[in-house]
Amino acid sequence: MSILDWAVLTAYFILMIGVGIWARSKVKNARDFFTAGGAMPWWLSGVSHHMSGYSSAVFVGYAAIAYTAGFTIYVWWACTITIAMVVGAFTFAPRWARLRQRLDVISPLEYLTTRYNVPTQQVLAWSGGALKVFDVGAKWTATALLLNVFAGVPLVWGVLLTGGVTLIYATVGGLWADAMTDFSQFLIQLVAGIVMFIAAAARLGGFGSVFTIWDQLPEGHSHLFNGQYTAVFALVYLLINTLSYNGGTWNLAQRFIAAPNGSQARKAALLSAALYLVWPLILFFPMWAAPILLPNLAEPQQSYAILTETLLPRGLIGLVLAGMFAHTMAMTSSDANAVSAVVTRDILPAVWKGIRTVSEKTELRIGRISTFVFIALSMVIALSAKNFGGVLGLIILWFGALVGPIAIPMLFGLLPAFRRSGPSAAIGSWALGILAFVLIKYVFAGEIKALNPDWTTTITVAGPVLCSMVSYVVIGLIDPWHKPASDALIASIGTEMPEEEQRALAAARA
Repeated sequence: MSILDWAVLTAYFILMIGVGIWARSKVKNARDFFTAGGAMPWWLSGVSHHMSGYSSAVFVGYAAIAYTAGFTIYVWWACTITIAMVVGAFTFAPRWARLRQRLDVISPLEYLTTRYNVPTQQVLAWSGGALKVFDVGAKWTATALLLNVFAGVPLVWGVLLTGGVTLIYATVGGLWADAMTDFSQFLIQLVAGIVMFIAAAARLGGFGSVFTIWDQLPEGHSHLFNGQYTAVFALVYLLINTLSYNGGTWNLAQRFIAAPNGSQARKAALLSAALYLVWPLILFFPMWAAPILLPNLAEPQQSYAILTETLLPRGLIGLVLAGMFAHTMAMTSSDANAVSAVVTRDILPAVWKGIRTVSEKTELRIGRISTFVFIALSMVIALSAKNFGGVLGLIILWFGALVGPIAIPMLFGLLPAFRRSGPSAAIGSWALGILAFVLIKYVFAGEIKALNPDWTTTITVAGPVLCSMVSYVVIGLIDPWHKPASDALIASIGTEMPEEEQRALAAARA
């Protein structure tokens, strides 16, 4: 990287901190910090949801998959998220916004006390918080790897730099800072992604190469499914993405909770779906073309970074690197905000009764401290990523396999069809899902690999989520749950609140 590249990257970091400081003026209490006061417009919520849905791991782990397996990454990742968001736009997204309206929740787990009970809420809160520490740690590692390739910066310093900047603006500005930095980062990565697309196409002979490169790539790279990324794997990830992107991943639920009402949340979900359908086609093109431009690469996870150095002039390299950082910092800052909301509103009240009577100013301070601690812990995990299977191991296996057991009681609990599944179903499905992961990953891993190596990833990811889903339904049928407050809650979030009632509630809370 040249001095010009470093200048561009430095300007980007300063911009992010500046936005965070500006957003501080909009944060008066914990509701503003965690849900933007329920006033986030649908277009900002939709862009923020999209930006918070993936990180620079795309340019490391997913770039490696694009290099070795080809087009299938778009099918099982981007297309399944698009379908998941269209489904969620008419089921889950509006219900999240209505939960805030009806119950004044500022945490995605806060409603679980009414829907199930306190022990269920605590089990999901503690386990989900721990999982997110590992997930975010993988994102810092991926970002540090990119900085290492570009500038030779040691991984430790790469983690400290990107994590430190995020820690500042996320702690200061809350969800408003997250959303506004998401939007500015979206514009940066849009320009950066188009620059890389044009550079790759020009090197390959023009825009017609979008259609002609496939005959020059290794066999199978043009197929919808390739190797271990089978049609069954895509269906499994469709289920996982439906759970994750519609709120099982807490920071994404917050984008809908922050919407003014259900219809605005639905628009946000549809906008995010459209972005996932279109943008990855541009973003992934250089990654798909990488085997032609960089044949026989020993480290496929470095392919996008090396392409950037090869194709772009000085100055633009810093811009593309800033675009990569944009995804990680958008995702991790929103994760930190969501987890700190859970800590402040769900975990701490169960262990410290006095928090229920603290002032709004003190609650806001607790939220900021929780955000700081979460980011710091995730940075520690980032420095130990090799112990958990590297970036891909953390993202695809650990997070993909364990998000289901946590998300199923959360999301299915919102739907009338599962109103008879109570605490026993929720905790039972969580426990059996995690048990399935342990058995598949550590007890029967050798037998599964010997049976068919291409099915190893599919079974590792599918087993826990399917076990959890079936358990939730079956236990609900065997041990049906009936709680008037729970039934009333589910019924109340099924329809939009009249505008007059919305205004009256908003005025009363103000």
